[in-house]
Amino acid sequence: MSRFSIDPNIARARTISTEVYTSEAIFEEAKEKIFAPSWQFVGDTGHVAEPGDVWPFMLLDQYLSEPLLLSRDKTGAVHCMSNVCTHRGNILAYEPCKSSQLRCRYHGRIFGLDGKFQFMPDFSEVENFPTEADNLKQLPLFHWGKLLFTTLSPNFPAEKFLGEMMHRLACLPLDRLEFRPDLSKDYAVNANWALYCENYLEGFHIPFVHNSLGAMIDWNHYATELYQYANLQLAIGKKGDACFDLPPDSPDFGKDVAAYYYWVFPNMMFNFYPWGLSLNIVEPQSVSTCKVRFLVYVFDESRLNTGAGSGLDQVEYEDEEVVENVQRGIRSRFYEHGRYSPNREQGTHHFHSLLAAFLG
Repeated sequence: MSRFSIDPNIARARTISTEVYTSEAIFEEAKEKIFAPSWQFVGDTGHVAEPGDVWPFMLLDQYLSEPLLLSRDKTGAVHCMSNVCTHRGNILAYEPCKSSQLRCRYHGRIFGLDGKFQFMPDFSEVENFPTEADNLKQLPLFHWGKLLFTTLSPNFPAEKFLGEMMHRLACLPLDRLEFRPDLSKDYAVNANWALYCENYLEGFHIPFVHNSLGAMIDWNHYATELYQYANLQLAIGKKGDACFDLPPDSPDFGKDVAAYYYWVFPNMMFNFYPWGLSLNIVEPQSVSTCKVRFLVYVFDESRLNTGAGSGLDQVEYEDEEVVENVQRGIRSRFYEHGRYSPNREQGTHHFHSLLAAFLG
């Protein structure tokens, strides 16, 4: 049994130990136990739109800090691979570029855009060379429309994390999503990454924290659905507010859906509104700080700034204030565990159960 064991019966359960939010050791442990085996968003196909495009990035910078790159080879195939030369560990691509190959600026080793070793000067006398180890490490790459995901330790298929959401939202025009850097933003939050996630995972706080959002949502019909490594909070709008125009083959046809709030373990939030997607990635920075990236993709600009998908800045700042106060509060000698509302905090209970299982 995990030392953080959570009772599966939410009516009996106590919240996870505050060690999760305060312990440096657990913060480090989560790198390999939680984040390395999970699927992470790495960008979209727009980064490598044409053959020869190379786009380097750091996966969860300041935490996993794994140097990776996306490339599109001459056949049009998109690859995700290590951005570290297999000779002496130099970073290969320093910035986005267009090239027919990857050439290390340290000693001239050359790789194809598929990561395969091609040439190394002054290595003719090296025995048993090259081998598979001289190729760049390839990572699995999962496509959902234009969105791309990878994992450092492929223990679970991506469908276990993303499949329920993909099936439920198959009716949305996701092929028309366009990234909007002008609407996207990063937020620095003085709270542990898990505190930020668990706040997201319940609508219990909406009437108390988010006055403007609460005015657009029928809180009495707010519903949570749990999946193996994800969950959905279905927000029903009030009559007259901006809602989805869902086709008859949608499972939610006939409902006034204002927003689909999908969380995917451990740190991804897919907020779908009638205008598009606000994709939030929670990146751990330290045991008591995180960065939250709001990446905005639009498929219907005419509906921007309407309904539950408007005023996202304000909602974020309201959430920040709460979780930063909780980060201070959970350090109290008088607080160790709380209890769950069986009707309102199923998502938080589910999250804590997954944390306990992965850390265990």
